[in-house]
Amino acid sequence: MSYVANCFIDMPFGRKIDLASGTEIDFDHIYRTAIKPAIEEAGLEPVRGDEEQIGGIIHGAMFARLLLAEYVVADLTLANPNVFYELGIRHAAKPFTTVPIFANVHPLPFDVAMIRAIVYQLEDGKLTEEGAQNLRSGLKKRLEQAIHGAAVKDSPLFQLISGFPGIELPHEVTDVFQERVKHEEEFRAELTRAKAKPSDEERRSALLDLKGRLGELKTVQRNVLVSLMLAFRSVEAWDEMVELCEAFPDHMKGLVMVRQQWALALNRRNQPGDGDRAAEILERLVREQGTDPETLGILGRVHKDRYRDAKEKGKSLQASAALDDAIAAYTKGFESDPRDYYPGVNAINLLIQKGDPVALEEARRLVPLVSFAVARRGGATSSDYWDLATVLELACIGEDWKMAARVLPRALAAARESWMPRTTLGNLGMLRQTRAQQGESVGELDEIIRHLEERTEQMKGGESAALG
Repeated sequence: MSYVANCFIDMPFGRKIDLASGTEIDFDHIYRTAIKPAIEEAGLEPVRGDEEQIGGIIHGAMFARLLLAEYVVADLTLANPNVFYELGIRHAAKPFTTVPIFANVHPLPFDVAMIRAIVYQLEDGKLTEEGAQNLRSGLKKRLEQAIHGAAVKDSPLFQLISGFPGIELPHEVTDVFQERVKHEEEFRAELTRAKAKPSDEERRSALLDLKGRLGELKTVQRNVLVSLMLAFRSVEAWDEMVELCEAFPDHMKGLVMVRQQWALALNRRNQPGDGDRAAEILERLVREQGTDPETLGILGRVHKDRYRDAKEKGKSLQASAALDDAIAAYTKGFESDPRDYYPGVNAINLLIQKGDPVALEEARRLVPLVSFAVARRGGATSSDYWDLATVLELACIGEDWKMAARVLPRALAAARESWMPRTTLGNLGMLRQTRAQQGESVGELDEIIRHLEERTEQMKGGESAALG
């Protein structure tokens, strides 16, 4: 066991777009080439922050590290709200040692501009060899000063408020916190091993075994249960996901994120009455919490599935009503937050399905708005599956086959769970059916659909490595 002091790194992960400049920044490269080696050369153990935030709530492990780590490095480059929230917790808890860093893409926001931070240089979003060396040496020097020099308060609260108490956890609480972190990390490692099995069926079986070993679920940590729920979603184990949600303690059943995912699983399971239960959960959420793109996006999917089912059974009146309900939910979801493109692109697809002049005019109105929303997230250069899938769908809708050919390989490579390309397949399948009925050519669309089908089957069968 290592007894070296930890340095917790609070920063973005992967490739992210700076919305102000449109520059793509590879934060993993910055971490590998500068931040991690600087911490190690200073004699500390680097511990990078958990990437996944669930429902906007920081993991217990994240709280523990912010409260207990002897040293913290926080990258403020993108003004990421999670990073700033975590920096605020750290500054309220500890007088020292927190080292902010940021890239030269734009100045820090006013409220943190007074903090003594290390600036590092990027050229077109890239950390050059010289820039990496400068950041590495500057960060190492700051940490060594903190380790070997006199204690200097770097929290504005402790600097400005004499006698500010901070947060000193009693030993028994510290021990419990550290044990909780250990258990959560062990569980995440077991989840990772279960999800690495060769096929969805084996992954589902491993997850069920893991669930059985948790014992009484009502006493299990919230983060563990939510992580298991999302793992079931990743292998399309809808029945198991519904059963898990139904077994949650009452305090968890009221969480917005849990209710959304519960409704999603009910709708995907699609046993008799599941669609009605899903719609009821989501409609109640809207009444209680107001309009929200996630809630309305899932509600739109419930109505869209009702539309497809009624259409297949020849129930034209029911299909028409369900189509209108789906369009209304998706449109309202997009209008509640036009930065969230997901409900918007679904609304466009269904408006094309409806096909009357008013619907097509509304689709034309939405296309540039949704295109702008996804472009702000990186568009065709993003590494996120849903960004890329949305660009692909918009390209197919606009018959921009060059863009579709460009983004398709990136979307296939970015798919990490089989239900992701399956969702895109459903949307493109509807588009193909509409165009075929109108006598339009569907050859290019068929080829894209074929690739998505192959990717879905590969992932369900175990070939989850990214495609070239």
